[in-house]
Amino acid sequence: MANSKYEYVKSYEVEDEVFLPNFIVVQINGRGFKRFSQVHEFEKPNDEVALNLMNSCAICVTEEFPDVVFLYGFSDEYSFVFKKTSKFYQRRASKVESIIVSFFTSVYVMKWREFFPHKELRYSPSFHAQVISCASIEVLQSYLLWRQTNCHTNNLHNTCLWELIKCGKTESEALELLRGTSKEEKNDLLFGNFEINYQKLNPMFRQGSCILKTEVIDIVKHRENGSPVRRLRKKSSIVHSKNIAGKCFWNNHTGLLKELGSFTNDIGKVEPDYVRSFQFKKILMPSTWIVIRIDGCHFHRFSDVHEFVKPNDKQALNLMNACAVAVVKEFPDIVFSYGVSDEYSFVLKKDSHFYQRQASEIVSAIVSLFTSVYITKWKDFFHKKELKYPPYFDGRAVCYPSVEILRDYLAWRQVDCHINNQYNTCFWELVKSGKSKSEAQNFLKGTQTGDKEKLLKQFGIDYHKLPAMFRQGSSIFWDKEDITMMHENEKPGGNSLKRVFVEHCNIIEPSFWAAHPTILYRVPVAGPVCSTISSAKVETTCRSFVPTSMTSSLWSPVLTYPTLARLVLALHVLAKLWKGVWTSKIRASLMMTRLKCGFVLGCAAYPSSDVVLETHREEELTG
Repeated sequence: MANSKYEYVKSYEVEDEVFLPNFIVVQINGRGFKRFSQVHEFEKPNDEVALNLMNSCAICVTEEFPDVVFLYGFSDEYSFVFKKTSKFYQRRASKVESIIVSFFTSVYVMKWREFFPHKELRYSPSFHAQVISCASIEVLQSYLLWRQTNCHTNNLHNTCLWELIKCGKTESEALELLRGTSKEEKNDLLFGNFEINYQKLNPMFRQGSCILKTEVIDIVKHRENGSPVRRLRKKSSIVHSKNIAGKCFWNNHTGLLKELGSFTNDIGKVEPDYVRSFQFKKILMPSTWIVIRIDGCHFHRFSDVHEFVKPNDKQALNLMNACAVAVVKEFPDIVFSYGVSDEYSFVLKKDSHFYQRQASEIVSAIVSLFTSVYITKWKDFFHKKELKYPPYFDGRAVCYPSVEILRDYLAWRQVDCHINNQYNTCFWELVKSGKSKSEAQNFLKGTQTGDKEKLLKQFGIDYHKLPAMFRQGSSIFWDKEDITMMHENEKPGGNSLKRVFVEHCNIIEPSFWAAHPTILYRVPVAGPVCSTISSAKVETTCRSFVPTSMTSSLWSPVLTYPTLARLVLALHVLAKLWKGVWTSKIRASLMMTRLKCGFVLGCAAYPSSDVVLETHREEELTG
């Protein structure tokens, strides 16, 4: 990280380590998969191909991350059990869960065509993830029994439900018929009415799928004389068992005994609330700004393998921006996002109740969707490049208590963008000139900003004329686009459409936030305030003000001066400008010309300096 005066914001990051000797289990499940299965016409109650796709993705996880030693999945859910001594990303819950869900999502999208060659992926799927911190091997055993019991209960119910629907009943009628029925009654219904022996259905449907690693002897190469060279290696395999939490099943697999330990007793049933108490829940502090920051994992290698242009690949950055736009559009609580290189920060509004402010739910949903869109949109930006392996991201959530600290966080990221980009631009110019990478690093060691600018000028590069996206990163936010329609002999009519903007600009200086006050500031418009300030001149200054109720003092320090001026005109749309500069939006210029000199229209412009306004002067326009 680059050093700057804003680095103090790192102190707001909170560690979320899962301490030894707790077992780490990551549970993922499809986000909105009921709709996803309907849109993609999955077979009911079980689509074997869709389940095989889930299993294939899970196997890829075990191959990518050796610390995952046991997996269990059914429907749109999978649980990943890490070996007891794992130090995977130093056991940080947010890192662990976000990496697993991101990689799983990436593989799911990439393998879709392999399993559904005749079905188009109509939109980007995504998953939730959470960490369960199992305090002992007995808790892990209870967790596995709970999940397999859920698999059986849900599958038996859904099998009955869809058989009833197939025979002509509506879904509500079928649900009413099944209400309160026991397991035995459901089995009798299937056998008596539909001649289905539930115990003979595909075990993958009834029991779920286990994936574990077994040691096998494999031929890795052949000697010159043709004789094979054999090596012992671990291979993932899928098994189906009636009771994965049983002592008989577990203790028969030496790999599980070695990495996790043995089950000493069989257990008959488990209370779900008991297992849920071990969920690693982190509720983010209320009334704080939530920032979800995601970073590409091993993107140095990824960019090399996919031959990204150095030091900046415009298409790769535009792909990142497109993913961020999709995330902002999907989750309305995100009010601003900022990205550079392979990272993006998403700011959620201060009063957000998104997923009840559960960190794991928020982080995993954003990371998973971002990853999914990255894969689905790859061909839009790299027409001639194949995606050679699944990219993935990690994520974390940090809370900032005030707008000032939040803006310092964003300033820190933009300062980092500038310093890193200037360094990388110099570095790659030196490499292109013939220096080795180590020589270029040594040459740049200890150089300051001015030194680097002089160096770039030797290569004919004016750093300040490089594309703003490279130097300043990308800012994404919702804003209103004013559309003005003019008709002959008619008064001008204006309309505002809210859309997502992508800009490459300086977000450290206050001018950006002054021009877009609604991103971070919410101004309540109340009747008592209007009656208090409507009949007098209102002077706004660079001090920060916001109206409050009549029972308190009229102004309190919260907002910047353009916000107050816009508030005056939100309360009373038309005002006379006595002092200062009022900048009109380009699309609203025709509307502004219809007003007499000295009047301003709040919906069509904003102040760009200290201003003095006076309301209730409309008679001058009509008199």
